[in-house]
Amino acid sequence: MPSFLEVDHVDRAFDLPSGGQYVALKNISLQVQQGEFISLVGHSGCGKSTLLNIVAGLDQPTEGGVVLEGRQVDSPGPDRMVVFQNYSLLPWKTVRQNIELAVTTACKELSTAAQKEAVEHHIKMVGLDHAADKYPAQISGGMKQRVAIARALAIRPKILLLDEPFGALDALTRGGLQEQLMQICEECKITCIMVTHDVDEALLLSDHVVMLTTGPAAHIGQILDVDIPRPRQRMEVVNHPSYYAMRNEMVYFLNQQKRTKKRKEQRPAPVPAAVPNAAGLEKVDLELGFIPLTDCAPLVVAKEKGFFEKHGLTGVNLVRKPSWKAISHGISTGSLDAAQMVAGMPIAMTLGAGDRDPVTTQISMVLSRNGNAITWSKRLYDQGITDLATFKNYIARDPDKVHTFAMVHPASMHNLVLRYWLASGEIDPDWDLSVAIVPPPQMVANLKASNIDAYCVGEPWNSLAVAQGLGVVLKTDLELFPGHIEKVLGVKEEWAQKYPRTHVALISALLEACEYCDDRRNREEIVDMLARTEYVGASPETIAPGFAYPYKRGLGEDAKEEVAYNQFFVNKANCPDFVQSLWTLAEMARWEVVPFPRNWVEFVERINDTTAFAEAAKGLGLPSGERDRLPIQFYDGKVFDPNDPISYLDSLGIKRSVRVEEIRMDEVFACSISLPEP
Repeated sequence: MPSFLEVDHVDRAFDLPSGGQYVALKNISLQVQQGEFISLVGHSGCGKSTLLNIVAGLDQPTEGGVVLEGRQVDSPGPDRMVVFQNYSLLPWKTVRQNIELAVTTACKELSTAAQKEAVEHHIKMVGLDHAADKYPAQISGGMKQRVAIARALAIRPKILLLDEPFGALDALTRGGLQEQLMQICEECKITCIMVTHDVDEALLLSDHVVMLTTGPAAHIGQILDVDIPRPRQRMEVVNHPSYYAMRNEMVYFLNQQKRTKKRKEQRPAPVPAAVPNAAGLEKVDLELGFIPLTDCAPLVVAKEKGFFEKHGLTGVNLVRKPSWKAISHGISTGSLDAAQMVAGMPIAMTLGAGDRDPVTTQISMVLSRNGNAITWSKRLYDQGITDLATFKNYIARDPDKVHTFAMVHPASMHNLVLRYWLASGEIDPDWDLSVAIVPPPQMVANLKASNIDAYCVGEPWNSLAVAQGLGVVLKTDLELFPGHIEKVLGVKEEWAQKYPRTHVALISALLEACEYCDDRRNREEIVDMLARTEYVGASPETIAPGFAYPYKRGLGEDAKEEVAYNQFFVNKANCPDFVQSLWTLAEMARWEVVPFPRNWVEFVERINDTTAFAEAAKGLGLPSGERDRLPIQFYDGKVFDPNDPISYLDSLGIKRSVRVEEIRMDEVFACSISLPEP
């Protein structure tokens, strides 16, 4: 259903006297249906009133826009009426005259009699018949606010915008007006957006509570759906079974944001580790780790096509590593400045997964999406074991036999997508079979030796098994989770703070390389680069399928063109992805790789700090916004709602014991360690 009101990727930046800009709002997207009541909640300075003014047309966004019933909002209008906290009544006019002025100005198409009827109707609606001829100085604050509401409603607006309308009133008066406003909204089917600091008020009045993060660059951190039926009475709302859980969720979010703001204020300004070079960079000689996979292409292209040097990074060395464990070790010890990582590795390192000491790691950008497949032993396939149903029956026939599937790292999408797929077929990946960690270059050899029955990995190791007649590709991630984050650029938070300009330059170079990789005209050239011994070291014929040429699964079918099989740049591929990082975290908690943070908003926001990415994208003239924070719909009908990940975890049938724990951010992120050599 089309939205009644849509706030579409709105940014608002204000020019500073110093010549810079203060970004108040960043990438605000919100859809409101007709008749809904929306509350905007957040700490002072998070841009709530700024957003309300943009919807009202009193302010203009720097980027994006607001659409009301298919028409863009670019100026104030009577279809959007604002009720301010300070009433804004004309002191020389009576209650009736204040309302009458609005009606006669905005509703000129009505006859005089109809205008008068509208004025009297709304005076009666707010219970001010007895005070209609009094001046503002002669009535109380609560009555003044009722006049402001009546004035707004009298011109029949499509949306009522309320900017802390009850903030200056005493508790008794505020409660009465809240009840009256609910009654009016029910009767008139009015759409409302309200700014408030009061969590109880938000729960009483709202259908949805939109919680904003702290500024600068405030954005929507979480949306809480208030599932309390209407019409509502205050005591019935307070006694509703969900009331205190929702209230605690809001208070918890606000406390997270308070800690985040305090941390930002206390963080010292970055001090360059060395005298900047001519390009203003603190460091130009970098060691960047990678694994020999097709999707290491952005790093290879940035090196071979001169993008690193273009951005002042004149001494970049690409370090080929044999396993993801070696990548993790290199970042932890500082022997690597940055590295290509599987999607969940920054989360695992930060939380100290596997009983390791925590190492604060950020996702600087997404390097690639998609690119994986599940390869099935040809031996199994030829026996008619061709899908999850037949494999489940195969397991049941000989329950004592151990079947082994391989993936590359517990925090990888290979592991999480493989496990999700198995569980969707009612196969428990821990009880019904064994899931082993095997480095990507060793997958084919282990399949050939019958050490494993199947594996999930990136290319070229699926295509190599098909080419050698050892396996068939049963599923690709385009079928299981299209568009998922695959590889990211990971750096220690300490490194990012120590070398801020170098960090931006690194992201800039890799952004240009990602754009180069997604130009299909360049793919054959890139294949030749990847084939070199120092990079992937496989034949071009093995690397090209799915990347530059049609993809062959080994199922007796013709090769198929898979344009999105490796995705590096298009569709906002590169900005750190809050929603998918959160899903990754939830799935890691599902399988007991890590605990799930009770303060998940605070945690995932910090792992996915977009500050350096936004600066790099802006410098290149590219969009700097992240993808929309929308639910993920999976092939089996399950939905992951980023506003309620714990409900998603509760809904899962096959899982381990999920631990939900408070993560003390300052303790975790303060850790600085040096791991011993493996």
